[in-house]
Amino acid sequence: MPHLLVLAPWLYGFILTTHIVAVTLSVSLFAARGLGVALRHTWPMDKFWRWTSVWIDVVLMAAGLSLWGLLQFNPLRDHWLGVKLVLLLVYIVLGSYGLKRAKTHRGRVLFSILALGCALTMVSIALAHHPLGWLLPYFSA
Repeated sequence: MPHLLVLAPWLYGFILTTHIVAVTLSVSLFAARGLGVALRHTWPMDKFWRWTSVWIDVVLMAAGLSLWGLLQFNPLRDHWLGVKLVLLLVYIVLGSYGLKRAKTHRGRVLFSILALGCALTMVSIALAHHPLGWLLPYFSA
């Protein structure tokens, strides 16, 4: 069976662009909601914004999984992807505590900041295709 990229060479660019746009929207919306929580606004937890976040993340996950399959990545072989997937789980937990689950306002702010740092680290790992991401220049000879 011919590789899908041979049959549809435009597919990679389309999926990658979709993934990048979804990452940008997802992290931007999380940052806005986190700031709203930090400022003690109620809108970040409105049903509309929660569901908007879910649908953006569904598109993001579909695009990510499509790239994963299309490019035949393996998180056990491609260590940068494995690290990124572990950090994704950490980001989800931190974000959950940042928006809602932390018991104190200070805790929600701290968890939101940590979640954003985690997201930025994931982006740097994806761009570098290396587990160290933004730390790579500090550890390369």
